[in-house]
Amino acid sequence: MEQNELIIMSRLRENARESLTNMSRKTYIPITTIHSKLRELENNVIKRYVALLDFTKLGYNTRAVLILRVKKEFRERLKEFLIENKYVNSLYRINNGYDYMVEVVFREIGDVEFFVEQLENSFGVERKEIYYIINEINREGFLGKASYIKLTGTIN
Repeated sequence: MEQNELIIMSRLRENARESLTNMSRKTYIPITTIHSKLRELENNVIKRYVALLDFTKLGYNTRAVLILRVKKEFRERLKEFLIENKYVNSLYRINNGYDYMVEVVFREIGDVEFFVEQLENSFGVERKEIYYIINEINREGFLGKASYIKLTGTIN
C-alpha cells in the first residue's frame, strides 16, 4: 500500500467528513489524487462510512461484551439471531474455547441480564462471560491521528 493511501485512510479515520479540499491542503496531496485513491479504496478497503455515537446521550447507559460458547448445532442459528438483533452493536467469531464475542447496548443492566437469559434458554449456551463497559477510553483509533503524525511528521 502506498504512503499516500495510508495518509488518506488515516485522515478519513480521524474525520470522514473532512472535505477533499481541506485534506489536500493539509496533506499536500493533489485533490485529484485523493479523489482517485478514494474511489479505489472504496472498491476494496473501505467497507462503509459510519458515525460513532455516544449511546448514553440516546438513553442507552449500559454496554457489555458477551463471550459465548454454544453447542455446535446452535452456532449458525445464534449467529443469525445476533446479526438481526437491534441491541447488538458488534459481533465477532472468536477462538480459544468460545464461539462469539458480542457487544450489546441496552438502557439498563437488567436488560442485559434478561437478554443473556434468553440466549441461554434458546441457543444452548454452554459457557458465557459478561464484561460491562465502564468507560470508553479509545475507540476506532487504529490508523487515526497517531498514524497520520507518524507517516507525515506533522500534526495537521
